[in-house]
Order: sequence, then structure tokens, then C-alpha cells
Amino acid sequence: MTSGSTTATSPWFVRPQSGEYPARIFCFSYSGSGASAFSAWPAAIDDVEVCPVQFPGRENRLAEPHYGTYENLAAALVEPLLPRLDRPFAFFGHCAGALPAFETVLRLAEAGLPEPACLFVSGQPAPHDAAADRMLTMTEAELRAEVQSFIRGRGIEPRPDMVDMGLAVLLRDHAAAVAYRRTEPVPVRCPIVVLHWRDDPDVRLDLLEGWRQYADSVDIRVVDGGHHDFMNAPDELLKLLTSWR
Repeated sequence: MTSGSTTATSPWFVRPQSGEYPARIFCFSYSGSGASAFSAWPAAIDDVEVCPVQFPGRENRLAEPHYGTYENLAAALVEPLLPRLDRPFAFFGHCAGALPAFETVLRLAEAGLPEPACLFVSGQPAPHDAAADRMLTMTEAELRAEVQSFIRGRGIEPRPDMVDMGLAVLLRDHAAAVAYRRTEPVPVRCPIVVLHWRDDPDVRLDLLEGWRQYADSVDIRVVDGGHHDFMNAPDELLKLLTSWR
């Protein structure tokens, strides 16, 4: 592939594959959201191509069956990833998106395929502590209120149809989160960088310590902002995301 060339994108990726950059970072969104969570991120950060992953059952893949479980999602993602693993890469997963990102690392290792040079996890306790997520105990009415609050937080007055669509995606993702259980840490070979958002009221810094059992190198960083501020692509975050190069 020559520099600057692109190939047709697969449904798993919202941007065509580019050969222009020497490295890639694959981005996994949180429950109830899709690849548009990264729409404010540039196409590349300091020569690292940004590759938001689009899970089935949302946004432009809304008509497709939901992935069901994080294990199913990770297994299904391996083949679409293959053409993009031809250069160094990292994974970034925010909130519950960190869990299928972690599971995908395990699937790549099991298949003897290239593994990420770094796994970034943002605002999410480790897999064996995932049940501590407060959203897992919420009722449907409480989840609806969360969707409305999030939409208002983005400066949009939530219409009922908008809330209904968001809630439908969130409920299916919520079921996958409830079903996910790893009782014991499973180490990965790549370093892990854990990001704690300083103004996040729900994910305390101490809840992230469990990640230290998942790799020989685990670095916990505190970044300015709230739980969803990653969407705004703050400079502090983008600099951290190229620290593995």
C-alpha cells in the first residue's frame, strides 16, 4: 500500500483504512454509544491513525443483531481487525468499552496474532471488579434518565424518539455488561495505561487499582475532566495516547 492510499472500510470501522500513518489506535466506545463518541477526535494524532470501532446494533449498524456478549464481540472483531494489524497499534477503551477491548487482546494472543503495544483503559474498573459499576443495578427508568441527562449534557434537548432509540441500545449493552464476569485476573503481555478522570463522581481512583494485576507494566494516570470529557479530545488525553510510540 502506498503512502496516503485508502481501502474500502468494513462495517466495523467508520473511516477507511489509511496507509499514510506508521501506527494506529483502535477506539472502543462505552455502553449505549457508538463510534460517533470519537467524532471530535482528529483522524490522526501525531502520526497515529485513529480507528473508532463500530459495534453492531447501533448508529449505522442499528439494523444488525446486537453482539450479545463481550466475548462474542471480541471474537467477531478479530477477523475485521486483521488487515489493520500491519503496523504497531494500541487499543483505547472508555468505560465499559475497555472490557471488550481487553477481551480482544486475549483473542489476538490466543490466535497468535499481533498484539497491541499498549492497552489504554479509561474510567473503568478491572474485569474482576466490573460488577462494581453503579449502572449495573439501575432500573430501566433510571437508565432512561441517564440517557436524557447525557443528551442534555451535550447541549441538545432530548426528544422522546431520540431517548427511546438511545435507551434501546443502552438496554442491550447493559445486558451484556451484567452478563460479563471474570472472577480472576488474566494478565496480558502489553503494558496497560489506566486513566482516571479527576472530576468523575462515579469511578473513584481506588476502584482502578485492580488493573495492576493484569500486566507487568500498569501505569495509572489522573487526567483533568469528567467521565465523558474524553469525547472532546482534550490535549492532555491525546498526548497520553501517543506515549507508547
